Amino acid sequence: MNAIIVSALLGVVMMFSGIFTTNKTIIKNIATAGMLVLLAANLMEMNNLFSFDINTHDLIVTQRYGLFFNCIAYGATFIYLVLSGNDITEVGVNVAEYFALIFFVLCGVAILSSFNGLLMLFIGVEILSIPLYILTGSDKRNLKSNEASLKYFLMGSFSTGIMLMGIALMYGATGNFGMVQNAGIRGIITASQQPPYLLVAGILLLFASMSFKVSAAPFHFWTPDVYDGAPSVFTSFMSTIVKAAGMLAFIRVFENQYTVLGPTWHIVVDFAIVTTLLIGNITAVFQQSVKRMLAYSSIAQAGFMLFALYANNTEIAKEGMLLYAAAYSLATISIFAVLIKLHDYTLDGFNGLAKKEPVLAFAATVSLLSLSGIPLTAGFFAKYYVLAGALQAGGALWLIIVAVLLAAVSVYYYFRVIQAMYFKEGDPQVQPISGGFKAALIVVAALIVIIGIWPSALLSWLYF
Repeated sequence: MNAIIVSALLGVVMMFSGIFTTNKTIIKNIATAGMLVLLAANLMEMNNLFSFDINTHDLIVTQRYGLFFNCIAYGATFIYLVLSGNDITEVGVNVAEYFALIFFVLCGVAILSSFNGLLMLFIGVEILSIPLYILTGSDKRNLKSNEASLKYFLMGSFSTGIMLMGIALMYGATGNFGMVQNAGIRGIITASQQPPYLLVAGILLLFASMSFKVSAAPFHFWTPDVYDGAPSVFTSFMSTIVKAAGMLAFIRVFENQYTVLGPTWHIVVDFAIVTTLLIGNITAVFQQSVKRMLAYSSIAQAGFMLFALYANNTEIAKEGMLLYAAAYSLATISIFAVLIKLHDYTLDGFNGLAKKEPVLAFAATVSLLSLSGIPLTAGFFAKYYVLAGALQAGGALWLIIVAVLLAAVSVYYYFRVIQAMYFKEGDPQVQPISGGFKAALIVVAALIVIIGIWPSALLSWLYF
């Protein structure tokens, strides 16, 4: 409960901070300090030092796994604020509100890591989503930002309606808002020998809605336009911490669904994984804008994270989800921090970056290698763990092979950026960069490599 309460309070504090000061640097520093307070509060609950004692009637159940995910999400958000906090202050006038909305999103993250029923799932998803509609359209002078915000809001609203319809059908079939792994619901299924049609329809509608939230195919169409149109600094946040939290909720609500749908469940998940990997990777190859390419690659990364769902809650897959959240968030936040400093987001805008700004080029290279899944980076073990989990759960070997082949395709479009930075001539236009920013980039690159060499350094905290 610490994370939910403290993040909500910090959101309110940030809203009122805009009344007392208009100094953007002070507001940014308050938000960064608040992020450390939130991380400390979550760590205190995780280590049984202090937690708010509130009776939630089992609607919220905090477990070490969810608390550890919160630590990863909040740690990544702290790094995001350190690297991109100044860029947030340059988006518009009402800076305090932007940081407040980020804290409200983090409140939704905390709910999604600890919900214990479909009602709290809905509340968590909406608390997570609504601030993002506003952040997407925060650059009011940019028509692309306005269009992206409207598109995201409209499609998100339809997705919410589909989710509510699914929850209503599941309630009609079972008489409660518990998740399908709930013992009472299992009793209903066992008594009738087969799941009620209402329950099956509800599960499929809920699956479609959650697929939209994590931009899994065929519900991914909003992603490129929204990520490309939103201010780049908020795209970085949306495509990392938010996506990881949505995927965790996806996995938690649908774990062990094969007991309800039988073979049909694997057909549905197989289709989602293959189409997501195929569409994300193949479409990214043809992009000339690096920002839009990263949007399509985020779809492909969602395909890999779906293997943790496919693995039916095996231990290695659960560890893989945590590794993926950390590896993907660090790499994407880092590459977006570099991208924001460039005036030209096309591949040509990266030409010659290694000569002009070697630190930026190095950090971008490490991030892209990690996103590709190259050994000695965090992304390699993240992919290995989720694929190993699927194999351990008796997954089809052909599905693993398809994923590996499409991961090889991703190497091509990620390496195009590396090639432009190191092997092409050019004079990229770069914003002024401080020594502190470069130092932070090097620290993030080091973290990516350390996790890639020694993943147990992160995962051991889950058990101790």
